[in-house]
Amino acid sequence: MKVELAKTAGFCFGVKRAVDTVYEQIALHKGKKIYTYGPIIHNEEVIKDLKRHGVEVVDSEEELEALTEGVVIIRSHGVPKRICDMLERKEVDCVDATCPFVKKIHRIVAEESAKGSRIVIIGNSEHPEVEGIRGWSESPVTVIQTPEDAKSFFLPDQSQKVCIVSQTTFNYNKFKDLVEIIEKKGYDIIVLNTICNATKERQEEARKIAESVDAMIVIGDKRSSNTQKLFEICRNACLNTYYIQTLGDLNMNQLGSVETVGITAGASTPNNIIEEVQNNVRINF
Repeated sequence: MKVELAKTAGFCFGVKRAVDTVYEQIALHKGKKIYTYGPIIHNEEVIKDLKRHGVEVVDSEEELEALTEGVVIIRSHGVPKRICDMLERKEVDCVDATCPFVKKIHRIVAEESAKGSRIVIIGNSEHPEVEGIRGWSESPVTVIQTPEDAKSFFLPDQSQKVCIVSQTTFNYNKFKDLVEIIEKKGYDIIVLNTICNATKERQEEARKIAESVDAMIVIGDKRSSNTQKLFEICRNACLNTYYIQTLGDLNMNQLGSVETVGITAGASTPNNIIEEVQNNVRINF
């Protein structure tokens, strides 16, 4: 069996930076409680390992407000401005591990909303990155995820400018399609494609591999937005596409009759999990 591993599989820059930041804080503050506001990244295996090192996940604003000591690390997905303001007021150490590409979107949204523009985010309204982005706008925000959302978008004030940004992990082709629908409405629009280059490259490489193999394995956490997008892209190109979190989720019997297998992984998937899957597929076949 031929096994092709995507060169772009695994941690992206922002995720690696965030995870490294947590381990650095663990080393710097021995004996001090370390918290992350929300899971630092969307990967259960990483969160389990951080928990073994004493890192605790704080899930709500109420829990965060109740903290009186320790170090709070802001997750890679970023948070609304009100959370940053709260942490500044509190006497706890705060370390911002927000991906720099997400921070750039925060600045754009803050600046454009201050000018009076209507902010439109192309993305999943329930994803923490999108929740964080919308929390930097001074005015109401519209989140668009589907063609139906785009078609129903309406501004009472036709003269108001519209600033469109994207969730960093959104499907690039879907982003273009949704922007095209909005552009036809004739509003004064500025479009800023804030999809991370690493995301676009990962999606394009995954699609090319999936088109050329008999089966495709996509590795990543079920909550990972970018992994979900990879799975959709690969499944469209290869019907035998399997979404797994770890080697334990892979049914080897499904690969028994194939000659070529492609492997890719989301931006929050650790290398050791990717290597374990790759090595076991090679050994077993």
